[in-house]
Amino acid sequence: MFSSALPRLASRASAQAPKAFGKARFSSTSAKTAQGVWGSRAAVAGASAVAAGTTAWYMHLYGAPFSLLQTAEANTAAEVGLHPAEYPWPHKGYFETFDHAAIRRGYQVYREVCAACHSLDRIAWRNLVGVSHTVDEVKAMAEEFEYKDGPNDEGEMFDRPGKLADYMPAPYPNEEAARSANAGGYPPDLSLMIKARHGGADYVYSLLTGYVEPPAGVVVAEGMNYNPYFPGGGIAMARTLFDGLVEYDDETPATTSQMAKDVVQFLAWAAEPEHDERKKMGLQAVIIISSLTAISLYVKRFKWTGIKNRKIYYNPPNLKH
Repeated sequence: MFSSALPRLASRASAQAPKAFGKARFSSTSAKTAQGVWGSRAAVAGASAVAAGTTAWYMHLYGAPFSLLQTAEANTAAEVGLHPAEYPWPHKGYFETFDHAAIRRGYQVYREVCAACHSLDRIAWRNLVGVSHTVDEVKAMAEEFEYKDGPNDEGEMFDRPGKLADYMPAPYPNEEAARSANAGGYPPDLSLMIKARHGGADYVYSLLTGYVEPPAGVVVAEGMNYNPYFPGGGIAMARTLFDGLVEYDDETPATTSQMAKDVVQFLAWAAEPEHDERKKMGLQAVIIISSLTAISLYVKRFKWTGIKNRKIYYNPPNLKH
């Protein structure tokens, strides 16, 4: 009797199971869908709020180009300084390096012209080796200067010739001596000058070549020189570069623009001596990471293709007899 009733019970259960399962699956899916919709709306609202807040803060700090209101400037264009033109420096490209011949000439301009007033505290003699000069040349240049060292066995300080580990000497022993020799002005250190000024190399080049007579109506204070690229127009440093001022070893014509270009290239290297090596390592890193990414994507597809593309069928047992 039980054996005869068992097939009928199994058939009824199999007939009712899909309905119950479909109902449960439908209700579960609808709940998850509603939750997902509200979750996505909250995420969109949060992202929109962050974007709006960031834009408002940027407009508050910098104004244009996003600000719709006109901004008021307390300074005139002359007080801010003329904006320099953009020049095609050889090291500006992503894959470009410094012009090392220009660095060598620029060091000569710095040593013969700029070093009389400006220091280069962050550059040691050894930094020039392999960049613009050979080891023997740098050793000879360093030995031209005397450095205070010690104490010796008797406890006294002594003077010795310079060596590769020494930093380039300053023209003045202290700030007071520098101001006394320059009518109260303090010549800045040039180690990071290219990075310290807005406009970088373009600004320094324009400043060195931008000395002109003051236009009509512009009064320059006594002891000052007019340069439209300097903020305010009046600068204590007089023009220092003139045609033929130095004689290059490679017989390059020493025009004012050429000397300015070379010394700016040298100062750009002094501000970032690792520039060439950084770009080289960056290119190597991009190549390696790109190759590893491509290999990872290929292996991932190769390993998971069979699993993702397989189809699983369920064949329920036939309970009818």
